[in-house]
Order: sequence, then C-alpha cells, then structure tokens
Amino acid sequence: MDRIEIVGLEVWAHHGVLLHEQALGQRFVIDVAVELDLAAAMASDDLADTLDYGVLAQEVHTTVTEARDQLIERVAQRVLDVCLADDRVAAAEVTVHKPSVPLTVPAAEVLVRVRRERDRS
Repeated sequence: MDRIEIVGLEVWAHHGVLLHEQALGQRFVIDVAVELDLAAAMASDDLADTLDYGVLAQEVHTTVTEARDQLIERVAQRVLDVCLADDRVAAAEVTVHKPSVPLTVPAAEVLVRVRRERDRS
C-alpha cells in the first residue's frame, strides 16, 4: 500500500491533565501517515485522484487546536478520525508528540503512536 505522510506539524493547543497545561497551552507536534492506492494519481497527475495533503494538514491542525482533551491518546483518536474520513484511506498512523511534558525526571518528550486499519469486511 502507498503512503502519504505529514511529519512535524506544529500545533499550539490546550491539552493536558494539569490546570496550567489547560490554561496556558503548549506546543504539540503531530505526524500522520495515510495508506491508500496512489496508482490513479501517478497515472493521471490529477489532484482529484489522490488525498490532498494540504487539506489534511489544515484539518488536523484545526482539530487539534479546537479540542481540549486531557490525554494525548484522545488527541490521537481525533486525528485518526480526520485521517480515516476519506473512504480511500485504508489505514492511518498518527503520532502525537508532547515535547514540554511535565515529568519529574529528564525526558525529551512523550509521544503516543496509534495505527488503525479500515475494516473492509
């Protein structure tokens, strides 16, 4: 299966369990990969035959900024829903990076990565 990936989409949003995360917000980085057959687009060179990654990036950005969730697992599910909204997408993988994670020990970031395949049965 072919893939389209968006890597490093930066979003300022208000997700988190702690009150200051919800009030002040913080930077999140989102990676998405969608799997679909790109043969028609490769043959036609027509945007209508593929998934418009510019539109997908904007929809992901809007979804992440407008929601206010405690868990990045929930954020990942919202982004998966956006990715799977197009019936041509057979599977999607989403990674939500939280670089400014409030831990009591040093860590570069925490991330949640989820992958779902469309049930074609």
